[in-house]
Amino acid sequence: MLRNLIEEGYGEAEDLNCAEKILYGANQVYQLDLNPQSLRIASGFGGGMAIESVCGALTASIMVLGILFVKDRAHESSKIKTLTQELFNTYQKEMGVINCTSLKSRYRTDDLKCRHVIAKAAGVLDTIIKRERESAEAKC
Repeated sequence: MLRNLIEEGYGEAEDLNCAEKILYGANQVYQLDLNPQSLRIASGFGGGMAIESVCGALTASIMVLGILFVKDRAHESSKIKTLTQELFNTYQKEMGVINCTSLKSRYRTDDLKCRHVIAKAAGVLDTIIKRERESAEAKC
């Protein structure tokens, strides 16, 4: 799903940052129906919010979770906090860290840049969304 898209180099020709790759790619893969103006919301989250803090691939993944699992406001959702925690905990367990500086020093290469870092976030997101959608379908 999204992970495959990222691994194939999605967004590189368009020079998208890590957060944009996740949100734009998720828009296609999960059929979010976001317009170009809405997609621009991810622009400032690349490079760990431009201060090499939490990886933009993770912050954009939270945006996707919010779109899919929050109807109006976070306080009305029984899932968003748990899903966000799962996203971060799983990613950190697999990658060792969540901040941009450490991820870049461990995983960034000159030829692929942060593709592995972004693909890992996409994979965790895919797993969560697949499970939640299957669970919702089973309830119907």
